[in-house]
Amino acid sequence: MPVRALPQNPNLQHLKYQAKDLLKGHAAHDPAVAQRIREFHPRWAKRSDAEIFAAHLTLSDAQLAIARESGYPSWTRLKRRIEQPERGDQPNLPHHERIEDASFRGAVALIDAGKAEGLRVHLKRHPGLSRKRVVIEGGNYFRNPTLLEFVAENPVRHGKLPRNIVEVTKTILNAGVEQSSLNETLMLVATGRVARECGVQIPLIDLLCERGADPDSAVEVAAVLFEMEAVAGLLARGARITLSLAAALGRTQDAGRLLPNADPEQRHLALALASQYGHAEIIRTLLDAGEDPNRFNPVGGHSHSTPLHQAAGNGHLEVVKLLVQRGARLDVKDILFGGTPAGWANYAGKRDVEAYLRTLELRVPTAD
Repeated sequence: MPVRALPQNPNLQHLKYQAKDLLKGHAAHDPAVAQRIREFHPRWAKRSDAEIFAAHLTLSDAQLAIARESGYPSWTRLKRRIEQPERGDQPNLPHHERIEDASFRGAVALIDAGKAEGLRVHLKRHPGLSRKRVVIEGGNYFRNPTLLEFVAENPVRHGKLPRNIVEVTKTILNAGVEQSSLNETLMLVATGRVARECGVQIPLIDLLCERGADPDSAVEVAAVLFEMEAVAGLLARGARITLSLAAALGRTQDAGRLLPNADPEQRHLALALASQYGHAEIIRTLLDAGEDPNRFNPVGGHSHSTPLHQAAGNGHLEVVKLLVQRGARLDVKDILFGGTPAGWANYAGKRDVEAYLRTLELRVPTAD
């Protein structure tokens, strides 16, 4: 899920209170708290709610989760950011303006200007720069980018890319990059709206895959973020059809074939994606196989919400009815905004879905 970005003038005491509230939610066995701990505390990644609730959670554990939820690797780093802020800590500055390394920042400026030859000379003058990483804290991605990752314009810095960005990208690739950088850049390109809007998403995907980027590393997250042109481009480059990808694409036969051997993580993501895209038959198959319609979606799959939130927000009335019939709760609130599925339908303007859910809400008895 997206991080909870710090306000302009963060208060450390307020964050300490948040950590204590997390402890209280843990003690109360709040599923939303379990989801936050699972996503933002590395010790409990991929653990079940029951395992998290059974564990002893200290104040230090809660503070670490709050720090990571704010986009910082530790409570110490978060505390330093608040008590001794530096220029690079200013969240209102574009990412390239937060880079303190002069040679790296100069290279980014050449990328943004589309000066491929100037960049080639700059990289030759600074050996190893194409493999160097910079630290950018406060977000849930792009925290430790290499130079190559700046070609994706994701996160958005200028809202546009130079016309020769493919040539510029080749210049960096020719200087030498690591596999991890290739894969991360592919993911950023495949999930970035600016590359798509500028008509270079597919050319960049093709180039990166030709140079060794793994199409499997980006295809599922592209589907999660509705970048279906990128999904098609990655499939053309050899990405495998997984259960979750089949669920997103509505490939019922592939989903049935892959389900028996799919691991729990694939099944969980498949339900999230099938609900997001409205594929009722696949959802029915997954529910019959034991998937829980009330579990929060997995990390990387709109994890602040449930399948019913996604189906309601995207206007899939048939799927909403199916999930409700199979026990999906109407009163679960998403973690980021505190909205129910009906609230999501209202916000998205899906009036038929909202009307159906509101009618059901009226039938639910309230406690005296």
